[in-house]
Amino acid sequence: MKSNLRPFVLSLILCVLCFKVASAQPALSRDLIDRAAQYDNKSVVLEGEVIGDIMKRGDYVWVNVVNGANAIGIWMKSELASQIQHSGSYKSKGDGVEVAGIFHRACPDHGGDLDIHAHSLRRTAAGRNIQEKINPAKIAQAFILLGFLVLIWILTLLKRK
Repeated sequence: MKSNLRPFVLSLILCVLCFKVASAQPALSRDLIDRAAQYDNKSVVLEGEVIGDIMKRGDYVWVNVVNGANAIGIWMKSELASQIQHSGSYKSKGDGVEVAGIFHRACPDHGGDLDIHAHSLRRTAAGRNIQEKINPAKIAQAFILLGFLVLIWILTLLKRK
C-alpha cells in the first residue's frame, strides 16, 4: 500500500515545484524595453507605480506605470482603471499596481508605440499625498545670500557718489 502512494506523492511534489517555477514573475521595464523583440505579442506582468494623468479614451484609458527608471503606457478598460485612486506626481505617490497583459513592441493600434494591453490589474499598494518639507538650512542660506546682495547693492550705490 505504501509503495503505491510513493509515486503519487512524488508526482504531487513535482507538480507543486513546477507550478512555482512557471508562475509569472513581474518584468522590469528596462528588460521589456531592451528585449522588446523577445517579448513582442507575449503575455507579461509589470509591477510599478501609476504616474501622470489617467487619460480616458471612450471605454478605455491610458495609464503610465513606472518601474525603475522607465514608464510604460498601459491601455486598459475603464473598469480596470477604476481601482486606481492615486496617480503619482511631484506632490503625490501613485498607487502600486500589478498589470498583466499583452506586450507590444510597436502597437499597430496606437501608432507604433511600445505599450501593454492590460487584461487584469491588481492594486498592490495605496498611494498617498506627499507633504513638502521646508528645509530650514536652505532658508538660512537664502537670507545670507540676500544679505550679500543688499551689501553689494549698497556698495555700488556708494561708489557712484
